[in-house]
Formats: sequence, structure tokens, C-alpha cells
Amino acid sequence: MAEGIDREIIGGREKRTVRVVDHDPTWPGIFDGLRRRVVEALGERALRVEHIGSTSVSGLAAKPIIDVLVVVVDVSDEAGYVPAMVDAGFELRIREPGHRMMRTPARDAHFHIYPPGVPEIGAYLDLRDRLRRDAADRELYETTKRALALREWDSMNDYAEAKSDVIAQILARAARV
Repeated sequence: MAEGIDREIIGGREKRTVRVVDHDPTWPGIFDGLRRRVVEALGERALRVEHIGSTSVSGLAAKPIIDVLVVVVDVSDEAGYVPAMVDAGFELRIREPGHRMMRTPARDAHFHIYPPGVPEIGAYLDLRDRLRRDAADRELYETTKRALALREWDSMNDYAEAKSDVIAQILARAARV
């Protein structure tokens, strides 16, 4: 896995400390500002812009990084959206089949860009919605993230991968609802 992701990360891996903080009530407002920037940059090319990840769940501790889902018609047509996003102040960080990730230079917002209809979109939204309405899963996810944040990671990708089993459990429960 490491070799594949290393080919997809623009600028190489970055060793960063994972920091999980208590929920910040300003996160939804920060997302609103980011959403406006994306919509202004892309116009109708942004088919959907959603707040995802832990910062989108009231009361949930999170890394202080706003995750944004952006849906565009064709992710591989970078000329159709990347320059406009760069002009809006974002940088391309990950280029993988069917997905791009851009971020702010301050690294406090990540934009996960997908084409319509891919399973990742549903998974992000199902996880968010399940965590918003289920206190037990919210607590499980927060406890897991706080425990993992105590460990040292070679990259954020390794931290994210370590959460995947718990995320799969939560998504399985969300699918049964």
C-alpha cells in the first residue's frame, strides 16, 4: 500500500503529529466560508459540496481539519477544475484514480474530489449522518481517534488507515437502519 500512495501524493509523505481536539462550534461556519470559495471558483462545475468528516458532527472531537466533499463531472479532467481551485487558494495534494485531494496551504482544510455515483460519496455521507444521530457510535469513533492520536504515525494516511475497521463497523450499522 505504501508504494501506491507514495506515487499518488504530490510532494511526498509528510510526517505530522495527529492532534485530536474537542469539538469547535466554529467549524460549521468555517465550512460555509470554504463552500462559498469552492462554489465561486467552480460555479456549476461543483455538482455538490458537503461538509464531511468529524468536524461536521456536532460534539465530536476531531483533528482541526475541515473535510469537504466536492463532486465534479470528471475527476480526471483536472484542467476543468484544478486551476480554478488553485486560483481560489487551494493546492493539489493527492492524485489517485477516481479521486483528487486538494488542501489549503495552512493544511486546515481538505477537499476530497470525486465524480458522481462513486461509493465513497455514500460512505462519507452515511458515516457523517450516522455519527450525527447515534451517540454510541459517536463515542466509539471519538475514543478510537483519541487513542490512535497518542501513537506516532509516519503519515496522516497511516492514521486514517488505522481507523478503517471502526469506520467499517459504524457503516455496517448505518446500512441496517
